[in-house]
Amino acid sequence: MTNGIGRAASALLTYGLLGLMAFLSVFPFLWMVLGATNSSIDIIKGRVLPGEFLSTNVDKFFTQVNAPLVFWNSAKIAILATVLTLAVSSLAGYGFEIFRSRHRERLYRAMLLTLMIPFAALMIPLFIMMGKAGLINTHIAVVLPTIGSAFVVFYFRQCTKAFPSELRDAAKVDGLKEWQIFLFIYVPVMRSTYAAAFIIVFMTAWNNYLWPLIVLQSNETKTITLVISSLASAYYPDYGVVMVGTVLATLPTLAVFFFMQRQFVQGMLGSVK
Repeated sequence: MTNGIGRAASALLTYGLLGLMAFLSVFPFLWMVLGATNSSIDIIKGRVLPGEFLSTNVDKFFTQVNAPLVFWNSAKIAILATVLTLAVSSLAGYGFEIFRSRHRERLYRAMLLTLMIPFAALMIPLFIMMGKAGLINTHIAVVLPTIGSAFVVFYFRQCTKAFPSELRDAAKVDGLKEWQIFLFIYVPVMRSTYAAAFIIVFMTAWNNYLWPLIVLQSNETKTITLVISSLASAYYPDYGVVMVGTVLATLPTLAVFFFMQRQFVQGMLGSVK
């Protein structure tokens, strides 16, 4: 009897803590959605109930913001950065793991050391480089510094350790060249790894703020994150409009994550099929 009460109390405590953590995790998003239905005054007062200003806030947002343009800018940057980063980083991760040489580990460790360099130390050199290349106020300037991601290279190399070497040996026996092995054998087998990396890189590129703020200088090139920041930093910010913009800016990343969540979990667990 005592053991049963103890197990019940333990289960109640466990599920209570898990429920509390889940609530704390979901509450900011819930408050953001509810805030989109309230006026700016109600949001400042901390109202957490649905309001009647959703249509007004939406109308104001689309009046003040060229939504199709800024969403297109964000999508173009995110998709281009994601595709190029996955292409370059997966090749690098594959090469670091498959091909052996005397200086391989030294180069790999040197690359990993770049993760310790704060981006604030790179902003001025990057800006000077982009200025000399004539790329200031272009989306290419936003994408280029993100292509060579040391973290994504590290992730692909670790996942490549689970890639069956027998498949590569069999493909070489069949006469496939190395680029054919990578494209037709490695990529399909590691699709869950690519899916997980796609979500990580896409969300990072979509939410990127600091570097686009520095390099994008005209309203025609700005992304949704920059536009929302400008709305929030106005002299009299309308927080209802800001909440609407934040909700809309969150939807693409939510859609990508929920559409690929199964592959994301498989990729993070290092599964190979």
